[in-house]
Amino acid sequence: MAAPRVLAIVLAGGEGKRLMPLTTARAKPAVPFGGLYRLVDFALSNLVNSRYLQIVVLTQYKSHSLDRHIARTWRMSPLLGNYVAPVPAQQRVGKHWYLGSADAIYQCLNIIDDEKPDIVVVVGADNIYRMDFSQMVDAHVASGAEITVAGIRQPIDQADQFGVIDTDPEDPTRIRDFLEKPTEATGLPDSPGEILASMGNYVVNADALVEAVTRDAADGSSRHDMGGDIVPYFVERGTAGVYDFIRNDVPGSTDRDRDYWRDVGTLDAYYEANKDLIAVEPVFNLYNTQWPLFTGYTGLPPAKFVHAGAGRVGHAADSIVSPGVIISGASVVGSVLSPGVYVHSWASVADSVLMDDVQVHRYAQVHRAILDKNVVVSERARIGLDPEHDLARGFTVTESGITVVPKGTIVD
Repeated sequence: MAAPRVLAIVLAGGEGKRLMPLTTARAKPAVPFGGLYRLVDFALSNLVNSRYLQIVVLTQYKSHSLDRHIARTWRMSPLLGNYVAPVPAQQRVGKHWYLGSADAIYQCLNIIDDEKPDIVVVVGADNIYRMDFSQMVDAHVASGAEITVAGIRQPIDQADQFGVIDTDPEDPTRIRDFLEKPTEATGLPDSPGEILASMGNYVVNADALVEAVTRDAADGSSRHDMGGDIVPYFVERGTAGVYDFIRNDVPGSTDRDRDYWRDVGTLDAYYEANKDLIAVEPVFNLYNTQWPLFTGYTGLPPAKFVHAGAGRVGHAADSIVSPGVIISGASVVGSVLSPGVYVHSWASVADSVLMDDVQVHRYAQVHRAILDKNVVVSERARIGLDPEHDLARGFTVTESGITVVPKGTIVD
């Protein structure tokens, strides 16, 4: 039997309010991550590594940098009809922008009509993970379900943070109920201390998806959300299945990172996900060459560490140092440095994330901080050592004490 024709839709219109100020001037999927990458690169890398090469990215909120990144980075040969195409909100069905993820798909049904896929893979654009979607598609086809939801195991005491998938005891591949952030939940039959949380990834029969989002668009009481409205619709029909992420076997994965998935929806989660990259045995391994992560940096010089004199040694430990970085007689520990960062003599950077072209001048100290692009830390300035002072200067300080400095700020 011929393989099904698959179209991939990446939902990348999220505003990302909880990531402010990192999303003040950019869409959430365009937020830099891990030195070289943008958040959207993880979803797109998973899709192309799964050999799904017809991809549309639905954009909306402050999408310029996201559109530019996709246009510059994600170019494929059109010879075989392969593409990654950003699609902005176009008000095709009325004078309003996308009302939710389901409405975004509804407003772009012309794409499904043009491509005529058998199956649509719908994924979010702002989570960190590796996943072979072809395995999920195979499981979906074999199950006979109209929609399959990817679920990841999470501790049952965190059920109120997720959309929880309640499976049928007679058939654990079928969804009996879909619970939005429940205060009480039932554990899994094979693991009573865990629940299945929705990952926001779906495999749907194309004709069923078209029917569902069209019906949803006519429902004035709907939130027009894939997880909140479309999945329950299929659950009521008895045609919703679940794919347990623990079954997904990505080439080159290790026991430590094979079922890693991180929602970086908050500043603290974003910071912790960056820190996950730099352990000796990383919780999430960037160095899996069998399932590469693609991004767009080219033409940059190598990183450089200079000065070897006593008391003025340029060094970095337990850190990611991107191309184009210069560490000149400074100390960097437990940090992620993006391209173009320059750390000057006698400065120190510890447990921090520095985005592109940040300048840290002499004797400055940066501790437990996220510095957005083009931040300049002046000589002897201090960030992250005095939360009250950071707040007084207008910076954001998270619940866990991470100081976040907006793009282009000059810190005196």
